[in-house]
Amino acid sequence: MDRRPPSIFLVPFVLIIVGLFFCMALLTGQRDLTVLSLLLFSVAAGAKLWAGWSLTGIECSFSIDKRRLFPDEKLLLQATTANRKILPVWLQLESPVNGLVHDENGATALTAEAGLLWYQTASFHWELKARQRGIHHIGPLGIASGDLFGFFPRHKEMASPLEVVVYPRLVPLKPFLLPPRDFFGIPGADTPVDDPVYILGTRDYQYGHPAKHIHWKATARHHKLQEKIFEPSSQEKALLVVAIGPLAQHKATEEFERLLETVASAAVRLSERGCAVGLITNGRLIGEASPLVPVSKNANQLAALLETLARLQMEPARSLSDTFHLHLRAPWGISCLYFSLEEDKMALAAREYFMRRRMPFRFFAAPPAIDSAGPLAASGLATGNNEGTGGGKGRA
Repeated sequence: MDRRPPSIFLVPFVLIIVGLFFCMALLTGQRDLTVLSLLLFSVAAGAKLWAGWSLTGIECSFSIDKRRLFPDEKLLLQATTANRKILPVWLQLESPVNGLVHDENGATALTAEAGLLWYQTASFHWELKARQRGIHHIGPLGIASGDLFGFFPRHKEMASPLEVVVYPRLVPLKPFLLPPRDFFGIPGADTPVDDPVYILGTRDYQYGHPAKHIHWKATARHHKLQEKIFEPSSQEKALLVVAIGPLAQHKATEEFERLLETVASAAVRLSERGCAVGLITNGRLIGEASPLVPVSKNANQLAALLETLARLQMEPARSLSDTFHLHLRAPWGISCLYFSLEEDKMALAAREYFMRRRMPFRFFAAPPAIDSAGPLAASGLATGNNEGTGGGKGRA
């Protein structure tokens, strides 16, 4: 980060030369050379003291306009530095931006330089572009300061890294349908019966409604009778299963990324259709994240599902059967969409698991990657047979 010559090679050598001239001036009685040598020693001592105080009173902060985005979207990064003392300093800033780019050259580090007078503030702006899915970090922000000559630089990390979540890319999909499953009546029928399992929220109690629908905790909180709002009794409920085992076994990195793009696009498509969507995976996740996003329908459901896909790595954390046993509490009425590289023994076991519970099951396999615009991104989900609870099979 520091572009000036290191002081360890420059200053000691100069001071030795000045010391020799000072000794010669004293021996020969040359007054002007003596004064010049003392002046140079004073400048070096003053620069040393200046550098020692350079980072005192320096404040620095990082901010971005958004922390979650899709590939090829842009975000604005701003770094603000302030000199809260009477001593002017020069500053150099540098921060890595792994996984993000900020110019056409694809540089992965941000740099800036400025001189700050007493009690002066400077701001730096960069436009970053998301390059690939995943969890990326901007920073930590490193700052170098020192005297105005740059003889004695000082380095320090001034701001913690910022986490940026890049969702999988959305790709076009072929139309596909899920059979609605219900607690009451025929699937898709118009019925006045509410589903007592799926609660959307609360509202003011309406006179004439059953007293069993009163939400007593919300009533105590609002000091006013509140009743539960239920989801309709007839609706699609889909659980997306992402099996990592075959992908990791074959080191199918490209197929893995394209499969996640398909899963994300399917989740968005189902959510737009008003379907309650959930996700479960046996892959390792970056950070403190759960491998299960419960099947639900709320304002934050899709964001939580896409973030789980962004944090997913091509590394199994445990077997899929253990993941089902530890995390999955599949409610009645869901349909399972199973995504993996190939239909192996674990996929067959998952099919049997859901069929025993009379839940529709469909398998989608990622085809081999051909090129950057291969069949997965081009064709998306195929329409497969989905009769009864046996489900069907398609290719993503």
